[in-house]
Amino acid sequence: MRVVIFGSTGGIGRQLVKQALARGHAVRAFARNPAQLEIKHANLQTVQGDVMDIASVEQALQGQEAVVSALGTPALTKNTVRSEGTRNIVRAMEKVGVCRLVCLSSLGVGDSRDMLPIHYKYILVPFLLRQGFAEHELQEEFVKQSRTDWIIVRPGAFTNGSRTGLYRHGFSVTDKTINAKISRADVADFMVKQLTDATYIRKTPGVSY
Repeated sequence: MRVVIFGSTGGIGRQLVKQALARGHAVRAFARNPAQLEIKHANLQTVQGDVMDIASVEQALQGQEAVVSALGTPALTKNTVRSEGTRNIVRAMEKVGVCRLVCLSSLGVGDSRDMLPIHYKYILVPFLLRQGFAEHELQEEFVKQSRTDWIIVRPGAFTNGSRTGLYRHGFSVTDKTINAKISRADVADFMVKQLTDATYIRKTPGVSY
């Protein structure tokens, strides 16, 4: 497929670019500073742009078939890039006519809140990660209200492990057996697979070990 990846220079984004290319997709990596990507491939095109500028988002979507979004900012950074950027993406997709959207969110958002470990639920999220989770909530609302064929992926806490392909996904929000952790490489593995899998369209699958 012809795929645009937003957030392509982040920890998840780099994995998405590499793995999408490895699966034979033609990737257009959208970034404020494409030079940070440092990946070379015949099927990779980098595009400089700002996700807060809807015109540049629309331009990047021309001729594409799907979008993968891994927008994010450092945990303690207070801005609206994740929510407003996502709103621009879905608006541009609807205008240009691109349907498939795979969007990165987080375990603990929406009805998955009770799946968070106790220290996340009662200490980290309320006192340190409140802004980030509020942004995720808004982001998910913008995606769910869109006319796209969306899949919102909710991973556990990121680790730097390798891609194993051995993870759980689509589990119930009442499942207490997950450990709420997963490598960035395995998150990317799951997200790239959603480009060609209809199982979770308009659903919010969790993914974790």
